[in-house]
Amino acid sequence: MKRGRFLIMATKIILPEAELPTKWYNIVPDLPSPPPAFLHPGTHEPVGPDDLAPLFPMDLILQEVSQDRFLDIPDEVLEIYRMWRPSPLYRAHGLERMIGGPARIYYKYEGVSPVGSHKPNTAVAQAFYNAKAGVKKLSTETGAGQWGSALAFACAMFGMECEVYQVRASYDQKPYRKAIIESYGGVIYPSPSTNTQYGRKVLEEDPDTPGSLGIAISEAVEVAATNEDVKYSLGSVLNHVLMHQTIIGEEALKQMAMVEETPDVIIGCIGGGSNFSGLVFPFIREKLAGKMEPVIRAVEPAAAPSLTKGSYQYDFGDTAGMTPLVKMHTLGHPFVPEPIHAGGLRYHGMAPLVSHLRQLDLIEAVALNQTETFTKAIEFARVEGIIPGPEPTHAVAEAMNEAERAKESGEEKVILFNLCGHGHFDMGAYQAFLGGELEDYEHPEERIQQAMARVPVVAG
Repeated sequence: MKRGRFLIMATKIILPEAELPTKWYNIVPDLPSPPPAFLHPGTHEPVGPDDLAPLFPMDLILQEVSQDRFLDIPDEVLEIYRMWRPSPLYRAHGLERMIGGPARIYYKYEGVSPVGSHKPNTAVAQAFYNAKAGVKKLSTETGAGQWGSALAFACAMFGMECEVYQVRASYDQKPYRKAIIESYGGVIYPSPSTNTQYGRKVLEEDPDTPGSLGIAISEAVEVAATNEDVKYSLGSVLNHVLMHQTIIGEEALKQMAMVEETPDVIIGCIGGGSNFSGLVFPFIREKLAGKMEPVIRAVEPAAAPSLTKGSYQYDFGDTAGMTPLVKMHTLGHPFVPEPIHAGGLRYHGMAPLVSHLRQLDLIEAVALNQTETFTKAIEFARVEGIIPGPEPTHAVAEAMNEAERAKESGEEKVILFNLCGHGHFDMGAYQAFLGGELEDYEHPEERIQQAMARVPVVAG
């Protein structure tokens, strides 16, 4: 279809601001069985609020264990959300024409936020509840930098300090993330750092380590646990974090209804689980209620394949073993992934809730190499105009693969995926790809087994 001389690449489906969801969705009460409890690392007994109090304000702890299906979004959070929400849903006409076949492709675009990703959906909420509790400073980790940027932004909105530990490989690859975090008033350090006892220990053992999210989490947790005036903030994995992201899926449900479409396949990239969960949890609710039957697929990097190659058992969320034990798909908390450019997906484990959904066969998972995902991202950019962040290249690639399969079979399908952020601050990755410098990493099974040998044994 043409408008004047120009091809229409995408149809933009805009939800009226008056329709902005005012509640987050908690999937736990709707599941066929409850997810396993978090365990104290010393006693292996279920953790209670007092165990989490050194790290989180009570409002977030109560959300973490809530059995309420819906939780009201505070007005103060909604006011900030309105800076970029509702985010648009696009019909990818250009991509459909390029691939051919009967598939209709839609993507929810979270790159319209102030920091260019979905991460502020929970960063703003977490900063609000901490500020409400009188907390003056938050510590956190970040992989590629989206989360650190989002939390620095959120802390600025509520007049708080922010201290960020960024995985060394990504810190070196993405210098503009440092500039963004500092522009919002945050302080950032490459991890492992000399700031913490654990960081110094890691550097003594391996001065050239690329770092990992597990190591950075350990550093940020140590800062919070050893300073009474600091709390810890996590950008993925935990239940309350995934719940805050469900505003994505709640909007997408309304937007798909506006064009009278029901998705047959829903796709999201996955590292810790936040953007994937944010899109799919409301659709899983509808699936469990018998209102639709979509295939829901998580796409992870072949270099950190926790859902496709990991073991489902209790493990630490960090490398040092400071966090509670959580039952999840894990490659072993000592596992350090290779320095792929999708730094936000370089994590040894998967969100417990997402892992539980995988055990219940409510979702499926595939793993892709980064050269394939960047190849597809370039094709996508040339017909849709948006350069995806390295993380959502995985969702883009799998959505295109699904459309190719529909073309081969002749089966009409509606495909929905989450384009959770743009790649404007990750152009070094594209430069490396275009220069033929990107390489694929797949870890041998022996490395995973070495890491798993150090995972604690939990009875039951």
